[in-house]
Amino acid sequence: MNPQNQPPAAEDDAAEEGVAPACVMSFNASDASGAGGLAGDIATIAAMGAHALPVVTAIVMRDTAEIFDRHEIEGDVVVEQARGILEDVTIAGWKVGFLGSAEAVSSVAEVLSDYPDVPLVSYMPNVGWLDDEEHQSYLDAYRELILPQTEVLVGNHKTLTDFLLPEWDNERPPSARELAVAAGEHGTRFVLVTGVMLPSKGKGSEQWVDNVLASPQGALTGEKFERFDASFVGAGDTLSAALASLLAAGSELQAAVGEALAFLDNSLDAGFRPGMGNVIPDRFFWALPPGEEGEPGEDPGSGPQGEPEGKTAPRQVH
Repeated sequence: MNPQNQPPAAEDDAAEEGVAPACVMSFNASDASGAGGLAGDIATIAAMGAHALPVVTAIVMRDTAEIFDRHEIEGDVVVEQARGILEDVTIAGWKVGFLGSAEAVSSVAEVLSDYPDVPLVSYMPNVGWLDDEEHQSYLDAYRELILPQTEVLVGNHKTLTDFLLPEWDNERPPSARELAVAAGEHGTRFVLVTGVMLPSKGKGSEQWVDNVLASPQGALTGEKFERFDASFVGAGDTLSAALASLLAAGSELQAAVGEALAFLDNSLDAGFRPGMGNVIPDRFFWALPPGEEGEPGEDPGSGPQGEPEGKTAPRQVH
């Protein structure tokens, strides 16, 4: 026996295992629809070639059409889930989604603060379905505790406007840079704003949306895509989890944003409707054989309200 009580065969097996993929810890709610939440994060992170470490922050009761309710998980339980695996595994990236409650926000922030050098991608979904008191306390805790540790804040233009600039009363919607300035006041370095509506060129012409990465100094990069009428669920979780995976693997930020947007677009393009509600992104579009021309799902030609669309094939991380 060796000093670690491992037989020589075990040492040989370990040497042949090779390099492990980047590990990304996701704090998010359980979503039984598989559209978003932890299920969406796990699928996306795996599809991007990284390894997901999922931490359940709440249980969301929903189907593919709407959210009915949610059940909170105690902050101590959230922390215990994360600490247990962090003592064993070296992580390279964080993804924060819906945390369920102000208490869970505080608990997650406590864990994040011990790893300031690990890049954090935070996704702000629309949480307007919470009751007024819970809604406000959640947003206040998120501003105070999560934003100061966030590398990139991801969200829809309207959702980020309501969150970061709730008193905005200008007829002109805020720019991505103005949202980045507001986020920067809380310590966030960058924002990735999706669904920025662009003026149409005339009656009956296509409506386009912009998706912009910005810092307080200005816009850095982005992609414009045509807006369609179909509604998706899980797009924001997909985009943010893809970006977290790319950053964890060492990609440069602007390149990672472009690739994450391309991945989302392809996932939406191959999206499917498993029930009677919205369409779900197919994160494993690249693993399926191409369909015959005219087959259902080959090119739905539709994207979520305010979410990006495009046709660029992504590179796989691992």
